[in-house]
Amino acid sequence: MLAQKISILIMPFIFISILGYALFKKVRVFDVFLNGASNGLRSAVSILPALVGLICAISMLRASGALDFLETLLSPLLSKIGMPPDVLPLALLKPVSGSGALAMVKDIFDANGPDSFAGKVASVMLGSSETTFYTLAVYYGAVKIKDSRYTVSAAVIADLVGVFAAVFLCGMIYSH
Repeated sequence: MLAQKISILIMPFIFISILGYALFKKVRVFDVFLNGASNGLRSAVSILPALVGLICAISMLRASGALDFLETLLSPLLSKIGMPPDVLPLALLKPVSGSGALAMVKDIFDANGPDSFAGKVASVMLGSSETTFYTLAVYYGAVKIKDSRYTVSAAVIADLVGVFAAVFLCGMIYSH
């Protein structure tokens, strides 16, 4: 009961606290808000080409059948490590597109069911990896970083660890 009341009041309290602090410090709140909104729009426009390119690439891969071909090609190797072949496209797509990955998980659920081993692995995989290239395009593009140095390799390794950990842990927990 008390927790429910607190959860209802927490956001208005935070908003009023921030507004009150800004007024106390004599900050022109609306001007700062407009400046932030303007900067946000500029950032969105500057990263738009990278996002359009990523979305086009994902759409072309899915429409061309390249992901299905790769799945068929690698299915003998995947079965040896316990990875359902249906989740390979998700493992490849998730670092690039979060919305594409969600669509892929829906396809896996439709084909196998959410309680199937492939559905469980897909769910864990979706939650244990990041949209690496999207995130790099957005954040590095917003602050105009040209040289990502070791970020890409470290992030791809983290994504691979997430994929293999999802397969391994689901295999241990849900032993199919």
